[in-house]
Amino acid sequence: MRWLLSLLLISVSSLIHGLSSSGSRLLVVIEEAADQEKYSQFWSDLRGRGFSISFESPKNEKLALLKHDELVFDHVILLPPKSKGLGPALTPKLLLDFVNKNGNILLALSGDSSTPTAISSLLLELDIQLPPDRTSLVVDHFNYDTISASEKHDVLLLPQPSSIRTDLRQFFGGDGTIAFPRAVAQELGNSSPLLAPILQADSTAYSYNPKEEADTVEDPFTTGSQIALVSAMQARNSARFTVLGSVEALEDVWFDASVQGVQGSKSKTANREFARQLSEWTFMETGVLKVGKVEHHLSSTEQEKSGNNSVTELGYLNPKIYRVKNDVTFTVELSEYTQTHWSPPTIPASDALQLEFTMLSPFHRLALLPVQVTPNSTLYSTTFTLPDQHGIFAFRVNYKRPFMTSVDVKQEVTVRHFAHDEWPRSWMISGGWVWIAGTWVTIAGWVAFVAIWLWSEPAYDAARGKKIQ
Repeated sequence: MRWLLSLLLISVSSLIHGLSSSGSRLLVVIEEAADQEKYSQFWSDLRGRGFSISFESPKNEKLALLKHDELVFDHVILLPPKSKGLGPALTPKLLLDFVNKNGNILLALSGDSSTPTAISSLLLELDIQLPPDRTSLVVDHFNYDTISASEKHDVLLLPQPSSIRTDLRQFFGGDGTIAFPRAVAQELGNSSPLLAPILQADSTAYSYNPKEEADTVEDPFTTGSQIALVSAMQARNSARFTVLGSVEALEDVWFDASVQGVQGSKSKTANREFARQLSEWTFMETGVLKVGKVEHHLSSTEQEKSGNNSVTELGYLNPKIYRVKNDVTFTVELSEYTQTHWSPPTIPASDALQLEFTMLSPFHRLALLPVQVTPNSTLYSTTFTLPDQHGIFAFRVNYKRPFMTSVDVKQEVTVRHFAHDEWPRSWMISGGWVWIAGTWVTIAGWVAFVAIWLWSEPAYDAARGKKIQ
């Protein structure tokens, strides 16, 4: 009976964990409880994916993200407050501590309300800058919804984003149109490699303050594709922080709304699909890599065979010491979490997973190629010859890409020089054949000289009793 009870508890705990790779406890910070109904479809989608949602007001004095230095919630959604701040439990320092503990945050902004100073300070810590007047929004006179924003032009119509680089995976793509009402512009710093834009404005967009009644904008905060409407920060511990410039884009009225562009073409919005993609990435349901087994061993290569079949394992796995010029095979196993399960990852053709064999600097930098695919993982491997240099080396796999969790594998080994009985014999070295031949010629010459000298002894005259010259 005990083993049945244990099995039942394990099954229940796996169901409670939900579909996210990092947990299912989700906190939604919303100031007015009545506003929950505006996003009912979004909450329903999250619950359908296994999340346990708790709604709290930022004014709640008992609210805490950490307890006894452990996470109380795995993920947090911060909706824009109507007051001047987020309360004592959600200060910038506490939110950064939450991220440092591997918590994930989705922060939503709105052009309808002034951005609190605490949020601006928090985003500055991440090198994300908001308009200094804190009330600006983005308009585009060439890409807006003529039905709902015929005068203000503040409901942007944008295609679903494409990949920012050809060597990156696409997590937010599609063929639909996204409606972005009253969005707040974000400007990303160039110094942080952890930041990446998810959705950018068109080249004709700009940010301005609607409270200024001027007919023209002389010095806008930022313009064109420099405006990030949705941005992401993935910390060094792979925790994720996403900034959504328009909380209205999550409302039910925009999840399946009919919009019409300036050209007169009507279409349905893809806000619901984009919200699902954005929340899946933020809450670590996609783009999560895990390292399985890491192996290296001596190997021999058979020239008549090709690929992985040409490599034969010698000795035992993961030895601590090798010899210079040894042939070594290195293998790493990677898995990728895809919404509900672990699956074998695929590296884009324009990208490469690389192995570095390094001391102070890399002696080898080699591409790891897939050699075996299992239902849950892919094995990447390469075979190479160690350099003619002894010392302390490290096998290093350092794979860091935007929107993918970091992979950093490092294993140290010792590379020794040849032992005295491991050098090849002199007759096996073709360069030594001249000296070997010289030695034997010298020996043969000496033997010949002695033989000739002995054979050439003078004749003896017995009558005269002396040698004849």
